[in-house]
Amino acid sequence: MTQHLKKATLLVLLLLLTAGVVHAAPTTSVYVAKIAPDQTTILDDTMIDYQWMEAHLPVLGDGETRYYHQGPVFDGDKWDPEETTNFKDRGAVKGTDVRDLCDLVGGAESGDDIMIRATDGYHVVYPYANVYTPDPRQGPIGICWYNGADSGAGERQGTGYVPDYYMGMRVVFFADNSTNDEGLHVYGNYDMHETLPDSAQHFYDLLPSTSGLSIKWVDEIRIYQGGFTGDRGSLASSLIEKPVPKAATPAPTEAPLSMIVVFGGACIGLCIALRRT
Repeated sequence: MTQHLKKATLLVLLLLLTAGVVHAAPTTSVYVAKIAPDQTTILDDTMIDYQWMEAHLPVLGDGETRYYHQGPVFDGDKWDPEETTNFKDRGAVKGTDVRDLCDLVGGAESGDDIMIRATDGYHVVYPYANVYTPDPRQGPIGICWYNGADSGAGERQGTGYVPDYYMGMRVVFFADNSTNDEGLHVYGNYDMHETLPDSAQHFYDLLPSTSGLSIKWVDEIRIYQGGFTGDRGSLASSLIEKPVPKAATPAPTEAPLSMIVVFGGACIGLCIALRRT
């Protein structure tokens, strides 16, 4: 490989890394759309930021109570009905009920599906009942924009409002504590088994895991009248022609420290590599 080719290859890798860092950033507003049965026509839409949500809609969570999802269980019963292991601490979050966001564009009805999408196109589609009349052991599905206390272990979330809460805005199921002997608010794998249809359940390497439902960097919520008929397994492209947010435009987001460290390390590595060619 020639020196020029080596340099070009390294530059391409750096550009790809940079694109990933910019893309994987906290969201501070969400686009909500109601879509006709043709899966294309937008009947109503709006974009709102977290400040507007907190000021005008009911708030889920108190910023002190911690909520948990559950990762895969590798030993014993994969559904772990007793909720004994691999809890994923999502922090002491506050957020807005997806139902209340849907109602801003006319709401959903029985037979409709609600899609929650992240900036990278990953999405989960829920039927009307799971958003509008959830079982208490599932709880409301919240789009969280505040974290009062970071995770005790595992993935760090950041604290405060987004973008300082740098995993936000994030989906958290505000489950009650009725199925946990320790009184924890856990949306466990068996809770998922009992409350979600197969099409909305998440699995990691064939093992159930509600952790995968806790989508981070949410940017869109869509109501599909009559149900979603697209490919649930593929990435969902962002909708176009988004309106201006109702509240003031949020301040530019800052990349989380961990991302800055990775980016800085890549730049240093690139410089060293180039000096050696």
